[in-house]
Amino acid sequence: MIIVNVQQIKKYHAANLVLDGVTLQLQEGEKVGLIGRNGCGKSTLLRLIAGHEQVDDGMLTVKRDLQIGYLPQIPAAFESLTVYEVMAYGFRELMACRQEMSELEREMAGEEAANDAVKLERLLKTYALAQEKFEQGGGYDMDTAIDQVASGLRIDRSYDQRSFSSLSGGEKTRIVLASQLVVRPDLLLLDEPTNHLDLKGIEWLEQFIQHYEGACVIVSHDRYFLDTVGTKMIELEDGEAHTYHCNYSGYLKEKEERLLQQFAQFQEQQKVIRKMKETIRQLEEWGRIGDNGKFFKRAASIRKALERLETVKRPVLERNTAEFELSPLDRSGRNVISFEGLTKQFGERVILREAEGGLLYGEKVVLLGDNGSGKTTLFKLLLGVMEADSGQVAQGTRLEIGYLAQQEPLKGNKQTVLEHFRLEGGLEEGEARNVLAKYLFYGADVFKPLAALSGGEWSRLRLALLVRRKPNLLLLDEPTNHLDVASREALEEALEDFPGTVLAISHDRYFINRLAKRVWELAQGKVATYLGNYDDFKAKREERLAQANSSAKGEARTAKGAGIEKPRSNGSPAPAESKLEHMEQEIAKLEAEIAIADAELERLDRMGDTENLEKQWREREELQTRLDQRLEQWLELSS
Repeated sequence: MIIVNVQQIKKYHAANLVLDGVTLQLQEGEKVGLIGRNGCGKSTLLRLIAGHEQVDDGMLTVKRDLQIGYLPQIPAAFESLTVYEVMAYGFRELMACRQEMSELEREMAGEEAANDAVKLERLLKTYALAQEKFEQGGGYDMDTAIDQVASGLRIDRSYDQRSFSSLSGGEKTRIVLASQLVVRPDLLLLDEPTNHLDLKGIEWLEQFIQHYEGACVIVSHDRYFLDTVGTKMIELEDGEAHTYHCNYSGYLKEKEERLLQQFAQFQEQQKVIRKMKETIRQLEEWGRIGDNGKFFKRAASIRKALERLETVKRPVLERNTAEFELSPLDRSGRNVISFEGLTKQFGERVILREAEGGLLYGEKVVLLGDNGSGKTTLFKLLLGVMEADSGQVAQGTRLEIGYLAQQEPLKGNKQTVLEHFRLEGGLEEGEARNVLAKYLFYGADVFKPLAALSGGEWSRLRLALLVRRKPNLLLLDEPTNHLDVASREALEEALEDFPGTVLAISHDRYFINRLAKRVWELAQGKVATYLGNYDDFKAKREERLAQANSSAKGEARTAKGAGIEKPRSNGSPAPAESKLEHMEQEIAKLEAEIAIADAELERLDRMGDTENLEKQWREREELQTRLDQRLEQWLELSS
């Protein structure tokens, strides 16, 4: 069933036509990827569907009583709420109902109600109505839904009573996303939902959306994510919408075929048009020479036919993209950088534990790990801006390092793009403007103040400066963040052709698959190496886990057969299957809590809050101890 119908809509921003004759339909349960370059109108279309803006022309209809979940930006009202109140924002009526029930319970327990039967009966009736409303609205499942989503998105539940305004931008984004997911509306509109999530969080969100009963429209530049969850792609280009009934990889193939077909049609039509124009010219010439009006009439008839002809647009086969011309000034030695016995500890928290690894010239390696595992700390040790507690880092000869931080604050907010680039790059104005044009800063864009830049523009500008320095070793921390697909592909091509060495931290699995020849996984302070890209790493990791589980179960069966099974505290027989499932759920919950604790450790590490680091580490160790105990019990029960 159609839930949203869009027919030939137009939308202007001032005098700028953003959407020009967009037509599309959304069906129940569809998982739609809304794709296109930055500034093509994706967020505008979401606001129109959500009813936050009105179309200027055309028709947009939404199914009656359709519940839509969409928060384009963090509402100002959230700043005065607690974290729990934000996550439960969609349950405001149920929260009010629960508050009413609590007040009625206090009244019924009071002396006045106990001594007044009529009042007590009235309170009981009111309470019954409130309770029925609360139950029908799913009030008793509300906290369970919040727990499930918070655990999946790795949101620390100890933050529940903290002020939402005290959190970082990334933490706020995750909590606002959670506030939409817990409500489960009929239509969920998500704008870059994978931002600020690590790989485990992204994989959880993929599973959530795949099993979500409602429809989803997802604006995302995460191509692997769109491949996994998308059943339909809608591309906004030149103000128009093109629909593809497939995932992202299918869209790439179909779009190429459509463009080639459209170009062939365009060329064929151009031949017809040229022939018609030539015929008109000849007829008019013959009419003048022979003074014959019939030729002019025939020429006029062909001209009218030409005017009525619906012309095929010339397709743009290649659009302008950023040009990341990566070329080192000099090559380094064969051994680029290595480390061994590397240990780093903050208070009682051990970040790295005798870690070792090395890079050879020309290698492309991606570093993976959960939030809080120490990836950025390892980068700082390699850069020499932080000292290890023990171990050593050895840099090769003729090494020039280029570093791109994940989050770099804007410097000199009053500077324009041109002023900043000239100052940092040491260029004259003319040359600076020519270089900036290669990174899509055209015309008046170079006079934008830095404070007005979008995340993608700021990333392109930082990459432009990095390229200018001509390093032969690139340390890149989430380099594709905020870049649109075209810029990501341009960067990937440049890195593939880059003759130097690359070590990148990334959660962009499409980027990893295209670039990586080796994957490093940082876990429990150690660096494990996997040959291949992300898909190879994932397959080998799952194989190792399967072998470890099989080995552990085999040992348990052997121990049981040898008669060394641990006695149960109550002497009862083996627990029922339901008890085993309950324990598995408890293990999953503890694992999620540990992941959340790791994320908090990373945040405190970035802030340099050593006092709270130690406290958080102790809490994390307690969780790990409980998890180890539960795993041991599970192994005993399942054998």
